[in-house]
Amino acid sequence: MEKKRKVSLSGIQPSGKITLGNYLGSIKNWVDIQDSDEFDNRYCVVDLHAITVRQNPDDLREQTYQLFAQLLAAGLDPDKCVLFIQSHVPGHPELSWVLSCFTMFGELSRMTQFKDKSQRHADNVNAGLFTYPVLMAADILIYDADIVPVGEDQRQHVELARDIAIRFNNRFPGSFVVPEAFIPKEGAKIMSLQDPSRKMSKSDSNENAYILVMDSPDDILRKFKRAVTDSDSRVAFSEDKPGVSNLINIYSVATGKTVAQVEAEFEGKGYGAFKPAVAEAVIELLRPLREKSLELLKDRAYLEDVMAKGAQKARDITDAKVMDIYDRLGFVRRR
Repeated sequence: MEKKRKVSLSGIQPSGKITLGNYLGSIKNWVDIQDSDEFDNRYCVVDLHAITVRQNPDDLREQTYQLFAQLLAAGLDPDKCVLFIQSHVPGHPELSWVLSCFTMFGELSRMTQFKDKSQRHADNVNAGLFTYPVLMAADILIYDADIVPVGEDQRQHVELARDIAIRFNNRFPGSFVVPEAFIPKEGAKIMSLQDPSRKMSKSDSNENAYILVMDSPDDILRKFKRAVTDSDSRVAFSEDKPGVSNLINIYSVATGKTVAQVEAEFEGKGYGAFKPAVAEAVIELLRPLREKSLELLKDRAYLEDVMAKGAQKARDITDAKVMDIYDRLGFVRRR
């Protein structure tokens, strides 16, 4: 008898920007597990979540295209996974309303991210920001996801999804799979080029702190030349040299060389030679990804066709799930 594969769900907001850290730390892992016999994978561009913060409509639309193109260029294969845009699948917000009726006000009040974002966006503390975790629970539970690969900062939201599922199942047994947060074995941990004590982030106010997949070769070279190092000139991996150690780590991942090999290659050469070499290695690593993304973005009809097919696959799953939940709740079945 064939072993049933576990369902995995991952989502990413449509900023249109994938950093080197995003690619090496997360998306490359998504691509690597596509051929796994262990998981059925669903990947979602969560544009509904994005509007808890005010968005320019034209920018949001363009960023969604850009992100979708980059995910395809990175290697996500629509024939091997379900890849879709969240707003194209109405079951997500439908189920979110149902789940909000099984979520306690106090639970949402304790969400750390709500507190943090309320402080950062004090002029727009909207209800969507407050109920964001319920929509995330719907994203997860509507697919009966067994695991949800997330960073530590999202663990609390998955725990809430578990609590909601258990509460609903207590009233209507067998309704939802109770998901597990899965903190993946971290891929390459890429730190900020300007503050190596922090992870590289596209939300950094200093654009020199991060490398984007879509950065031009000139931009990549400029950013690495400005990367924070130290007053010493030795290319050596050490706790007291975090900036240089970060660059060594990046060069190691980009070239496949070990840290020891990198140190030996640049012994006695100093940062003037090392920084441009790191930049060139990253340029070559990202070149096919950037070129494929630009090629895909020229064919919006193709992107929209892939989006539509992915959404249909998702709706085939979610429509049936929503109807099952509606039946359990006692709603008259729609025709």
